[in-house]
Amino acid sequence: MDAHKLVKMANEIAAFFEAEPDRAAMLDGIAGHLKRFWDPRMRREILRWQDEHHGEGLKDSVRAAIDAHRNKLAAGV
Repeated sequence: MDAHKLVKMANEIAAFFEAEPDRAAMLDGIAGHLKRFWDPRMRREILRWQDEHHGEGLKDSVRAAIDAHRNKLAAGV
């Protein structure tokens, strides 16, 4: 998996959900999309990127969604 491509994709997902005025709902939406539509290998790589690179390049909302929903995103990975 190309981590840079995953960062770009995650940021595009976040751009859609950032229109949500409720921050908790926005973070739920981002994490929910990653859980439902990303292959476990993709989720594993974005979690690794968050840990090893401190989320470099990720929007703040993506980093926050990963932090808030790590257990859900890691399930089945």
